[in-house]
Amino acid sequence: MPHTISTKISIIIPVLNEGSIIGRLLEYIRQNSSSETIEEILVIDGGSKDATISIAQEFNTRVVSSKKGRASQMNLGAKLANGRLLYFLHADTIPPKKFDKIILEAHSNGHETGCFRMQFDSKNIFLRSFAYLSRINHTLCRGGDQSLFISKSLFEKEKGFNEDYLIYEDSEFIRRLYKTTKFVVLPEKVLTSARKYREKGWIKVQFHFGMIHLKNYLGAGPKNLYKYYLKHLSI
Repeated sequence: MPHTISTKISIIIPVLNEGSIIGRLLEYIRQNSSSETIEEILVIDGGSKDATISIAQEFNTRVVSSKKGRASQMNLGAKLANGRLLYFLHADTIPPKKFDKIILEAHSNGHETGCFRMQFDSKNIFLRSFAYLSRINHTLCRGGDQSLFISKSLFEKEKGFNEDYLIYEDSEFIRRLYKTTKFVVLPEKVLTSARKYREKGWIKVQFHFGMIHLKNYLGAGPKNLYKYYLKHLSI
């Protein structure tokens, strides 16, 4: 589907107590994208108790209150979005320069959905190796930290994120997209925070993320996945 001047991107950022980093992301977006391609930035807040909302309001954003839960927050953002393309971005992930033009070019080449490759803000050799795998176009190598673009029409057709998932919502949705679309992994990289790995230890975090993937593969439902996450990885 060739893009036209009317094809613009709505950036959707779900947040919860991200006052320490949301300003940096919004400033980066302002400096590395164009008003000709970005329809709006929607910051969907899940009940922050810090300065997240006030900082986001300093930028040209739409700040919307939502019930807690990233799937619910992103679905609300998609519902409110005016752009024909949706771009879901985590608050601790920095997209590549000119990401807006890269996404529009991919869309003009017939890709309705896709993501970027990933790198961590860490020199840890394990994390660098793990990030290297993000170039592989397979569901096992996908996650929300890589960000996600998708046409709004396709998002609505696929019924968006499953709000039963309080974690793993990105992976579950992307798995569905792989079954019905030609998902593209763009060669440019996002820079994502390794903060959870620093806080919990990279071996522990990766082991438990691997267990969550395995449990999902073996048929565990969203409640069991979240229970496991709360026990082993919740801060």
